[in-house]
Amino acid sequence: MAISRERKEQLVAELNELLSRSSVVVLSDYRGLTASQMSELRDKLRPSGSKLTVAKNSLMRRSLAESKLPELDALLEGPTAVSFISGAYGEPLREMKAFADETEMLKIKGGLLGDRVLSAGDVQVLVDLPATDVLRAQVLGSVQSPVSGLVGVLDSVLRGLLYVLSAKADQMGEASA
Repeated sequence: MAISRERKEQLVAELNELLSRSSVVVLSDYRGLTASQMSELRDKLRPSGSKLTVAKNSLMRRSLAESKLPELDALLEGPTAVSFISGAYGEPLREMKAFADETEMLKIKGGLLGDRVLSAGDVQVLVDLPATDVLRAQVLGSVQSPVSGLVGVLDSVLRGLLYVLSAKADQMGEASA
């Protein structure tokens, strides 16, 4: 059944709105997945504010052009599920990767990070990045390490000076007695 021109324009407008809110867009080949499996994946992505939809490739191309984003012609071949990920993308990408590994049917083709085109390997790199809290802890640890080392050095110098003064006081006490 053909889609009317008005409906196509409405779908493109919805895609434009989703693209504008997304920090990462992931394109996947969903061949072989059942409707219940697609629903399960949607349910896994929903808590993180992400949305999975199936869009016609031609409408997705038009939406990318209207949003002045790079063309993804190589990725928009065959059946394509589009995941729009808003905000932090670590957890939704890990959920998608785990689902893809579990079902062995969902194939991640690539995507967009801002206006940068991502290959499937690039998406895998994003999946492998530690969570934001872990990265913050690592940065804090590397910033804190030199400071704590300096405090240790200064403490040992002061402790050494205290021992010398204490020994001198003991020596002067013995000499006066």
